[in-house]
Order: sequence, then C-alpha cells, then structure tokens
Amino acid sequence: MNIVVPAPAKSALRPDLAAIADMIPQGAKVLDIGCGDGQLLEHLVHTREVDGCGLELSQQNVNQCVARGLSVVHGDADTDLGEYPSGIFDTVILSQTIQATRQPRVVLHELLRIGRHVIVSFPNFGHWRVRLGLLVSGRMPVTRTLGHSWDDTPNIHLCTIADFLSLVNGAGGRIERAVALTGNGRSRRIAANGWGANLLAESAIFLLTER
Repeated sequence: MNIVVPAPAKSALRPDLAAIADMIPQGAKVLDIGCGDGQLLEHLVHTREVDGCGLELSQQNVNQCVARGLSVVHGDADTDLGEYPSGIFDTVILSQTIQATRQPRVVLHELLRIGRHVIVSFPNFGHWRVRLGLLVSGRMPVTRTLGHSWDDTPNIHLCTIADFLSLVNGAGGRIERAVALTGNGRSRRIAANGWGANLLAESAIFLLTER
C-alpha cells in the first residue's frame, strides 16, 4: 500500500511577520512585545524552537495567546520594560507597535538594554501613497498599513524610515539589517541613507544591536 505523506502546510504568516521570523536564530530566547494574538510567537516556538514569551496590552489577545499554549502576560511597553534585567533575551521583537507607544525613544533604549538583538517593524509614513494622499486631499491618508482614520487611530507617533534612522542613531543603536516591504509583500534591503526605501516602502523592519 502506498502511503501518501502530506506536504507541510504553507506558512500563513503575513509577509512582515515571515521576514521577522527569518531573522530569529534557532533556539533563541525571545520576547515578543505587542504580540497580538500570538501568531508570530507560536510560529517561532514550533519552527525555530525558541524559548518564547510575550507582552501584550490587550487582555483579549492575552487570553487568545494563553489558549494557544503561549507564555504571554498583560503589560505595556511604555511602563513595564524596566522590570526586565539587562541582556536577558537573545532577541526582542516590537512589531508594528513603536508608533503606538507614548515615548518611542525611551522604549527603544529599553529594547536595546534587555535584548542582545532587537527587531522593530513599523508602517512608513514617508511612502509615496501617503505623500500623494496628503497632497491631493489635504487629509490624513488611510492606507493598507495605516488603516485608521486620524480620530480613531492607535498610532500616536507616526514616522518615516528617515525618522527611524535618526532615532536609532540617537538611542545608541547599530543597524545590522534593514528590510523594506512593499504592499505585495516583496522585500529588499534598505540602503544606509534609506532614501529610496523612504519613498517606496510601505513598511520597514530593522534588526538592531546596542552600539
């Protein structure tokens, strides 16, 4: 009798989360801040065998993570990162969250303190569609990566890639790798000055270490 072995299921991760997962070493100790419903963390636990935990602001999302068997606690990146010892994690992830923090510079300092490597992703407010939308309509744009109206958005500190490069430099960080993502999920490396990506990337992912 022929036994048919099913092919492995194709990853359902969003392109940005898949790109982040590719930056995580096998067996790393990982903290995922703003981990949402735990999709990325669960993927890392099962495919990279990481020692993973999460910090999440939404109690509903925390409950979903716990139901998936993940070690996730309720917490706020703006107030709770100081509770972690320095250098305790191999990699700290802050995905699509830094623009929703009250003090991005302080948060980045804390990330670099508690993690040997830090991965930060965010929507790029310098993308050409955003610029064109502002020029044509004169109103805050709503896009695929910035999907909220101005009066109902969690994003309180929107930034461009150029802004983030300046923030990293001021926070004492060093960029090990930087990836720009387009709307169709394609990725490419970001140049040192970030100019081309600042215009063409809908979002960006940075792998950082402390300088």
